[in-house]
Amino acid sequence: MEKYFEGIGRRKRSTARVRVYKGDKASSINGKSIDEYFGPKSEVVINRPFIVLGLENKYYFTAKVNGGGVHGQMDAIKLGISRALYSMDESLKPVLRKSKLVTRDPREVERKKYHHVKARKKPQFSKR
Repeated sequence: MEKYFEGIGRRKRSTARVRVYKGDKASSINGKSIDEYFGPKSEVVINRPFIVLGLENKYYFTAKVNGGGVHGQMDAIKLGISRALYSMDESLKPVLRKSKLVTRDPREVERKKYHHVKARKKPQFSKR
């Protein structure tokens, strides 16, 4: 069994469990290639932590992701990769932080309230 470093990333409603391995195999998300799962332009966004650190062909990852939409899942995977990399070597954290790849984005969808149409939208008010 190969040695790996694990990181969990979350964004909006998405959660990604990412395992980073040493080597230059193809990375996979839910058993599919990155292009197959997200499309051709997504690889640059997801591999950003590797690009920033200059580790493009030295490491690869496998990710299990669920919940949310396309962008939330991509950001969750990106955060998971960053966390796995700095759990491997703590000295990488300042470089990743400078590129804003360490911080969890806390923005979530606000819940819908009763008697409201959406979270804040109320039914039309008629005075008379």
